[in-house]
Amino acid sequence: MNYREFLEQKIDIAPMSGIEIDPSEVNPVLKDHQRVSVLWALRGGRRGIFARFGLGKTVMQLEWCRILQKHEGGQVLIVMPLNVLPEFKADAVNLLGMAEPPYCRTMAEVEASGAPIVLTNYERVRDGDIDPHRFTAVSLDEAATLRSFGSKTYQSFMLKFKGVKYKLTNTATPSPNRYKELIHYAGFLEIMDTGQSLTRFFKRDSTKANNLTLYPGREREFWIWCASWGLFLQKPSDLGFSDEGYALPPMDIRYHKLNSLDRPAEFEADGQMKLGHDAAMGLSDAAKEKRDSIDIRAAEVARIIAEAPADEHFVVWHDLEDERKALKKAVPEMVDIYGSMELEAREQRVMDFAQGRTRIFGTKKSLSGSGCNFQRFCHRAIFMGVDYEFNDFIQAIHRIYRFLQKAHVIIDILYMDTETEVLLALQRKWRQYDELSEKMEEIIKEYGLGSLALEAMKRTIGCERVEVKGNNYTAINNDCVEEVRSWPTDSIDLYVTSIPFGNHYEYSPSYNDFGHNPNDDEFFKQMDFLTPELLRTLKPGRVAAIHVKDRVEFANVTGLAAPTIEPFHADCIAHFRKHGFAYFGMITVVTDVVRENNQTYRLGWTEQCKDGTKMGVGCPEYILLFRKLPTDRSRGYADTPVKKSKEEYTRAQWQIDAHAFWRSSGDRPFTREELEKIPTSKLQAVYRKFSRDTVYSYAEHVKLAESLDKDGRLPSTFMVVAPGSWDMTVWDDIVRMRTLNTSQSQRRQNLHVCPLQLDIVQRLIERYSNEGELVADPFAGLFTVPYEAVKMGRRGKGVELNTDYFRDGVGYLESADAERDAPTLFDLLENGA
Repeated sequence: MNYREFLEQKIDIAPMSGIEIDPSEVNPVLKDHQRVSVLWALRGGRRGIFARFGLGKTVMQLEWCRILQKHEGGQVLIVMPLNVLPEFKADAVNLLGMAEPPYCRTMAEVEASGAPIVLTNYERVRDGDIDPHRFTAVSLDEAATLRSFGSKTYQSFMLKFKGVKYKLTNTATPSPNRYKELIHYAGFLEIMDTGQSLTRFFKRDSTKANNLTLYPGREREFWIWCASWGLFLQKPSDLGFSDEGYALPPMDIRYHKLNSLDRPAEFEADGQMKLGHDAAMGLSDAAKEKRDSIDIRAAEVARIIAEAPADEHFVVWHDLEDERKALKKAVPEMVDIYGSMELEAREQRVMDFAQGRTRIFGTKKSLSGSGCNFQRFCHRAIFMGVDYEFNDFIQAIHRIYRFLQKAHVIIDILYMDTETEVLLALQRKWRQYDELSEKMEEIIKEYGLGSLALEAMKRTIGCERVEVKGNNYTAINNDCVEEVRSWPTDSIDLYVTSIPFGNHYEYSPSYNDFGHNPNDDEFFKQMDFLTPELLRTLKPGRVAAIHVKDRVEFANVTGLAAPTIEPFHADCIAHFRKHGFAYFGMITVVTDVVRENNQTYRLGWTEQCKDGTKMGVGCPEYILLFRKLPTDRSRGYADTPVKKSKEEYTRAQWQIDAHAFWRSSGDRPFTREELEKIPTSKLQAVYRKFSRDTVYSYAEHVKLAESLDKDGRLPSTFMVVAPGSWDMTVWDDIVRMRTLNTSQSQRRQNLHVCPLQLDIVQRLIERYSNEGELVADPFAGLFTVPYEAVKMGRRGKGVELNTDYFRDGVGYLESADAERDAPTLFDLLENGA
């Protein structure tokens, strides 16, 4: 496989793992868009249908299941919310002419039924009553329902379906503000592992765990990838068919702001009475407001209904049992349902309202918010309150605002004067939902259901080479593999680089990016194209210093119950040795364990107190030292050695560099009184120096930290009393914030996701190169290595794929070059003489 072929096989398009059938096998009752969708899902084998409300997901699922069972045998399972059962049974019999599929609670009932298609609800699968592995194919209806189970149950639920050959997931509302939901659907379908897809498309917040945002450069690729396994259908014309009968009527949203007139007056800190009440922002405040305002809101519901024409039907959405009781008092005509009601009675009341036999229907979003079709006889809905659950809200809206609705839809939304922030959050999510719908429509219209997406994604491979040269540097915007291949043999005096940490980060939207790999195996396959070139171009006997870090592997990805560590540095050592480098040492760069915990949540104090066996230690960084063997191996000297003058490099410094030692300075631990005089901002540096110079005592160390904690001076965001190291192979004094990102921030430019500290680069250049030599970095980022090389009297050379980083890095190099070549006063005097 050549390099281009390797890059092309990175492209993630969902594979075809289904069956091809004669289109005439599809039930002719299906409309054109439904028929094409079913054929697409059958070919894929594992697919998602995200069709807008009223486009017929129920019919499509039933037909998909019928055809698969006919060709593959066995039994097929459809999992759904309990309230959707009547619709599935009715459509199977009345529209498709099938035998009514039975609802089964246990596997014994499944086997006894002998039915080709079986229906069950999510709770039966979650609790282990139904085993999905016993079925040929499985379809999830209203898959967004899984969100209500919580993330932990959601993950375990998905594992129950692992390995099922044919799978279909269906929902009308993939959440617009939670891209991870789509990622989970892909995981359920086994298109791509959840952890892999999160790494592939989302950038991490280095200050907060689980705060992921879509890479700006990856957004289009993400949606094209989603479109390869998910059909986001907004209307029939998206697939080239007529929209006749599918035009939505106007929708009128009416907001009713209610005042809590009987609420006790609130006062400012200075004693002045507030003119209004504070907005209820938090979940607990919002819940309390709901309880306190039930009667006010019930009265408003009654007023709206009383003022409406007598022939208008209403669905009234509420959330609390006390709200239902208040509504029954305020609107006696209302027919309601509730969770403890017998299933048959509940289903009958739902059907009565759906078929127009009941005028006013009260229900909860959790009971009737998905699967029910009320649009035939009802065009008015009242929401008795607002909350933060957008998916439940939009689902409820579309019980009446859906295709086949003929009347002008009116939605009345009640909220209290303290709930303005809740309403604004709901409206924001609604806008995001509309934007997502438009994006889905655009993608499917552009790429359809064919292979156009694959060709489009191939165009993201490659980079137009750009080179900028100064007096002391060369900067190249290119793929480092393609670039280093062109460099002369034995031309580089020192390599200093921070290689991508496997698939931990992506630095550009190009498939050439080394971070754009699904796992470490594939990452090292790409490194196999680069590392031999690094060895070839490095001068004999000289050094390649490689900055790396081990990676935290989270339990929800590995299935190992608790976070573990992937020894990436060890894999790198093996990789470079495989390609001919001689490994001769490792420098450890200490990191802040408290900051790390804020990013990963894996070393928490609370979790350690619950069970210490779960907690490991912090992840330091490493500088791996490799050498290209010299031409003359009899004495081991480099062909061009790095020489030092004994006058400048003293015997004393050599002893400290070569072999650190432990000595006691006779100092004593700080007293409480002395600590109180040291500002918190300086404690870190003071304690590190003290730790290096003093015989270490663990007990005294803990006692010192405890005394700081009692005084409220032990920060939770960074570590101030980290132990210092007396070993010169352990660098505990690297200033983490001293990177070119500091300048980037000041200049309001894009920050590098993983910048290399200036201290590290300076020490390596000083130790392993001579003045005037060429120092290179194939993963230059902001060109920190060439920048420091120029400042330290060397020549710098770097390659970077990301165009923005390249542009900013060239600016730093130009500055360093100009500063180095700027004439001094003596130069000017000499030239003038």
